[in-house]
Amino acid sequence: MDGTKPAMESNAEENQDEGQESKGCFECCIKCLGGVPYASLVATILCFSGVALFCGCGHVALTGTLTMLETHFSRVSSDHETLTLVIQIFQYIIYGIASFFFVYAIILLAEGFYTTAAIKKELQSDFKTTVCGRCITAFFMFLTYILFLAFLAIVGFTAIPVYLFFNMWTTCAAMKNPDANITNPDDICVDVRQYGFIPMNATPGKACGATLGEICNTSEFYLSYHLYIVALAGAGATVISLIHYLMILSANWAYLKSAVSTHEYQDIKTKDDQDIEAEARSKEGQNSSYS
Repeated sequence: MDGTKPAMESNAEENQDEGQESKGCFECCIKCLGGVPYASLVATILCFSGVALFCGCGHVALTGTLTMLETHFSRVSSDHETLTLVIQIFQYIIYGIASFFFVYAIILLAEGFYTTAAIKKELQSDFKTTVCGRCITAFFMFLTYILFLAFLAIVGFTAIPVYLFFNMWTTCAAMKNPDANITNPDDICVDVRQYGFIPMNATPGKACGATLGEICNTSEFYLSYHLYIVALAGAGATVISLIHYLMILSANWAYLKSAVSTHEYQDIKTKDDQDIEAEARSKEGQNSSYS
């Protein structure tokens, strides 16, 4: 019986040590999860998704549009030479947008981690944020606002091909509708020259009747139309993510500013308390000397 007591005590100590270790790991996990800026993480995921959809689908849609124009609306290369150059420039811009937003979203996520940690340390200890840190947050606010306005313009620009393809699609759908009572389908045409993409002397420049129906059934038209819609949705998601970033940066800047004001108040209060305590001690010293 006496030999079993030390064994039982050692087992109890081992179980207690394991419980403390598991508790320590749990507290460490909770502490790590508490330092994650979830709002910035959600905005970053939304930004990555939106930019990927916009850039990927927009690039392929532009290539399909150029192929469709060369095949059906402008068979002379000199007529759409300028349009080809513009589309190539847009595709290079898409490469730049994808690269820039990939880096910028990571920087904003890192800034979110920094600010979250700084605010917690500010509230829990005597750690103080610097003026440089607050200026960086303000700079990101300004830059994000400029990017928001730029991408808002991109959304409007992306809506133009969606609108044009939608008009062409509804025209083809009206030709196929038996209730439309169309006597002469050859009178229904889509003239691309009126949009200014190709010159007015481009040949053939327009498609009518059965030719228009064949164009609407091609893979280039179907794929480009739906890719433009997805690209528009991606641009809208990017705008939403930038709005989200603006709210996050504004809140972080306000928290940092209020934390600075709180620390200044605490410093003044501490100094006043020390002055009052020193004055009280001096009075006590004078009273003791008189007595």
